[in-house]
Amino acid sequence: MHFIPEALDDYVVQHSADEPELLQQLTRETYQKILQPRMLSGHYQGRVLSMISKLVQPKNILEIGTYTGYSALCLAEGMAPEGELHTIDVNEELVKFQRKYFDKSKFSSRIHQYLGEALDIIPGLNKNFDLVFIDADKSNYVNYFHAIIDLVNSGGLILSDNVLWSGKVIEPLKDDDTDTKVLLEYNKLLKEDPRLETVLLPIRDGLTLSRKL
Repeated sequence: MHFIPEALDDYVVQHSADEPELLQQLTRETYQKILQPRMLSGHYQGRVLSMISKLVQPKNILEIGTYTGYSALCLAEGMAPEGELHTIDVNEELVKFQRKYFDKSKFSSRIHQYLGEALDIIPGLNKNFDLVFIDADKSNYVNYFHAIIDLVNSGGLILSDNVLWSGKVIEPLKDDDTDTKVLLEYNKLLKEDPRLETVLLPIRDGLTLSRKL
């Protein structure tokens, strides 16, 4: 979703870092072969994720929601030399697709895939994280937060995607709209939790940066 005029949005993209060739290939194949390709982070948001990761230089990254691996590769660009990225998704059909592009990257051996429910997998990781990216089913965002908050190191970042939900967060709430209801609760939680310093950015469908104090 564009929250600024499309022409201005295009200008923003044109004057930001170029999209790496590997990610261009991943995007093309996602649109050719995979359902719901609009779920990709995409060129501009991908460069934002890359920049944030490069500023943090995380040793350990956790991603909840892999899809075809685009955002994982962007986040991996900023890892510390000994860093690792752990990414979780429930879609078994995408595992080989993800691995294909992870293996084409220089981060192949440092990206670890997990198949299954994140709430079941996270407790078994036995790691703390400098950067967490939440981009999975919106109805579980609050649950994901509670699952990871104690695993985030002091000074670490939690990135939360789709927090504006195509503008639904400011529209009258429908009784059967669970995703928007949870996102409203989640956005409030990030703002009010005393352990966090939070800023919500109107990038694409909304991206929140929350720094753990």
